[in-house]
Amino acid sequence: MPIARQDLENYIGQLLLVDSWRDYCPNGLQIEGRPEVQRIVTGVTASLALIDAAIDLNADALLVHHGFFWKGENACITRSKKARIAKLLANDINLLAYHLPLDAHPTLGNNAQLGQRLGLSETGRFGDQKLAWLGELKTATTLAEFTQQIDAQLQRSPLVIGADERIIKRVAWCTGGAQSFFHEAATLNIDCFITGEASEFVTHLANESGVSFIAAGHHATERYGIQALGQHLASQYGLEHIHLDLANPV
Repeated sequence: MPIARQDLENYIGQLLLVDSWRDYCPNGLQIEGRPEVQRIVTGVTASLALIDAAIDLNADALLVHHGFFWKGENACITRSKKARIAKLLANDINLLAYHLPLDAHPTLGNNAQLGQRLGLSETGRFGDQKLAWLGELKTATTLAEFTQQIDAQLQRSPLVIGADERIIKRVAWCTGGAQSFFHEAATLNIDCFITGEASEFVTHLANESGVSFIAAGHHATERYGIQALGQHLASQYGLEHIHLDLANPV
């Protein structure tokens, strides 16, 4: 049976505690479509390619991690933004987007899902709004071996700064573009920090602090949370769920 759009948004909002987060974009319904939802498509970013795929699949709702209307961006509906929004409106597809609330959820979130895949058990959190996670591997390993594990899990070769033979046990991580957290992470008695992207300063900080740094891809580290949310909704309400992982090298 379909679920009312408003009921779906209310449920996700309560599940992810969206009102408790300071974010850079609106969380929840961003583009209003048909009033009932039976088939949902999930993906990382509301790109034109993902929207076209959702149209082909006759989706009632598209759920993403990266939606529209980011703080500081040009508010005008032109060019690429116009094309994306026009297609959603023309096909009456709801767009729901969840950013920081999805990163942080204790089981469905991007950090939780990535940690699970890499064999990390959470021991704490740190950083602004406690977005970044601390954890440990069950068994210590070398940086080279840990890198191979990440490569195999994410199907993407990460950027790694650190000696191959370094022993890795205590790890901090935050998916996406969270390299700024490396400043604090390097003070927390860890062996390695994992995020999606790198900035110029991380090479120097890794070398000087002795804490290894891994940039495993913004897209690659954030494709699991939205997929887990879609699976949860399908199980909770008997909805059809299709996850689309459109390749992105960044």
